[in-house]
Amino acid sequence: MNQFSRTELLLGPEAMETLKQSRIAVFGVGGVGSYVVEALVRSGVGSLDLVDHDRVSLTNLNRQLIASHSTLGRDKVEVAMERALDINPLCRIRPLRIFYLPETRHLIDFTQYDYVIDAIDTVSGKLSLIQAAQEAGTPIISAMGTGNKTDPTAFRVADLYETSVCPLARVMRKECRKRGIRHLKVVYSTEEPLHPSRPADMPEDDPPVQTGARPKDIPGSAAFVPSVAGLILAGAVIMDLIRKG
Repeated sequence: MNQFSRTELLLGPEAMETLKQSRIAVFGVGGVGSYVVEALVRSGVGSLDLVDHDRVSLTNLNRQLIASHSTLGRDKVEVAMERALDINPLCRIRPLRIFYLPETRHLIDFTQYDYVIDAIDTVSGKLSLIQAAQEAGTPIISAMGTGNKTDPTAFRVADLYETSVCPLARVMRKECRKRGIRHLKVVYSTEEPLHPSRPADMPEDDPPVQTGARPKDIPGSAAFVPSVAGLILAGAVIMDLIRKG
């Protein structure tokens, strides 16, 4: 028996070996990405690169797996790495404190990965990430908007061009079409986003998620929505890897 025995009962020994030999990059380890990392590590993925520039802040406490009062102010990638290694000390993890944008694209070699997971917020970063992964021939899956949502059952896995309702997916469809990106696997929500008011004590520098709303708008979020999107992303990647393997 080992820590992955219960998973092996479902997936089989060959699949577990495939996961062990896989190297995955997770871009963004916040509300969605922290749950992606959790599921991948607990599933036996052998190597992870974690890419994020942020530090844990007070407003992360309501939804991010790595956020606690003891981790406030620390680099998210470092906290995520420590948590992952506490779950599986044999997992090879590389924390990369990089704000991924077109200007930092050269810092990442996408050919080294078996899969790339996009859980970042900025449209420009997403587009650059998708282009870089596809040019390298590396599979990628992208998270669409999870802010201002309250229905965790509304998430779907689909091609970007089959999505509806999601404001971020609408923007991404337009921009991907311009760039000749014909296919993109995504996780998106069919729920119409709410329009919450901004709390008086919300800091002005809290970064907005670009979902087609006004640039200064900051989306509301709950513990039970981005977490579900993250787990769905991880599950889709795991199943893709073992089917390919």
